[in-house]
Amino acid sequence: MKIKVQTLDAKGKGDIDLNDEIFGVEPRADILHRVVTWQLEKRRATARGTRERSDVARTGKKFGRQKGGGTARHGDRRAPIFIGGGKAHGARVRDFNPSLNKKIRVLGLRMALSSKAKSGDLIIMEDLAVAEGKTKALVANLANLGFGKTALVIDGDAVEQSFALASANLHTINVLPAIGANVYDILKAETLVLTRAAVEKLEARFNG
Repeated sequence: MKIKVQTLDAKGKGDIDLNDEIFGVEPRADILHRVVTWQLEKRRATARGTRERSDVARTGKKFGRQKGGGTARHGDRRAPIFIGGGKAHGARVRDFNPSLNKKIRVLGLRMALSSKAKSGDLIIMEDLAVAEGKTKALVANLANLGFGKTALVIDGDAVEQSFALASANLHTINVLPAIGANVYDILKAETLVLTRAAVEKLEARFNG
């Protein structure tokens, strides 16, 4: 699959030949759904479990006699009503760490990249250098490139510093290094933007 390469000035820089095993896979909704669900569940943090009345180290001896004391009929000091007693209806530890086969995760990323290439929402850039790192200059360039309402920009080992500075105030632009490429962010963005360096890193990642 061949796609033309552009610069931020909307000038052509020739074509790039994309690997069909990565950018030409037929997307499947069930695979993409499984990977996105796994990603979102992995984000959830488990609550720290509180100590209930069976967990606190206090005596289990009856607090006082049943009748005649003029006070409530408490069974022991571990009741939630006492200082140092167990928590009533406290948070309990829940497991939000599902497992997903690595082959499915890799296949999901291939399909996410392929879906953008198939729909024409994939843009390949030569580099991301922005003059003086100015947001105003970047906005003018983006208008000429035809980015969608939201865009995910993926660079090589590290994001170009000038582009990161210029896009910091643009809430419609999300920037990631190649190692951070993931299915959820790719599908969420209307347009996927890859640099030459990002394509090389992604292809090396899959071939490795």
